[in-house]
This record gives sequence, structure tokens and C-alpha cells, in this order.
Amino acid sequence: MFVTFFSLFSFSGIGASSFNIPHMDKIVHFTFYSVMVVLGYLAIPKSKEQLVGRAKLLWYIVLFAIVYGIIIEVLQHVATSDRHGDPLDALANSTGALVGLLVVRFLFFRVPSLK
Repeated sequence: MFVTFFSLFSFSGIGASSFNIPHMDKIVHFTFYSVMVVLGYLAIPKSKEQLVGRAKLLWYIVLFAIVYGIIIEVLQHVATSDRHGDPLDALANSTGALVGLLVVRFLFFRVPSLK
């Protein structure tokens, strides 16, 4: 809901930042979607995880995040007057979701050592 609101809300009357970081919006998109995947995985109850399988469930979350990011970009282009959908934003969203997948796999899918 947070991402949906800030993706479709008009910021036309709000002043811009006093410093300019190139491609900052892409960094924000990347970060939001990688965090979305990690939090999405953490929000799944253990019983559901065992029923479906951890890896499969993680891929569902990533697929949802990618499709959601594309839909938001299309809605920005179609449903708002001062926001414009950007294919590079959709790419940043998708890349962030895939990096979120890698983070989850690194943190939660490692096999404990036999030492």
C-alpha cells in the first residue's frame, strides 16, 4: 500500500530536494522492491512455507513484485496527469526484486555446516 500510494500520488506542489543525486529515483525503486521481497518472505507463516515449499514461495513473491511494479508504471502513465510511467523504473523494480531474492536465499536458504 505504501508503494502504491507514493507511486500514484502527485508531488507537484511539494518542493524538490536541495541536493541532486543522479538517478536517485532508480535507487529508490530498486531499494523499495528489494525490501518488498525480503519483507514478503518474512511475512509468510512457517506452516504455509512448509506446505508450498520455500523456494517456490519465494519465486511467487518475486513474480508478484515484478508484475506489481509493471502495473504501477502503467497506471502512472494512464491514470495520473503529472506522473509518467518509465520502462527504466520497471527495470529498477525488477532488478530490486531479483536482488531481494538473492538476499533471502543468502540469509535463509543456507545449509548449516557440519562442523
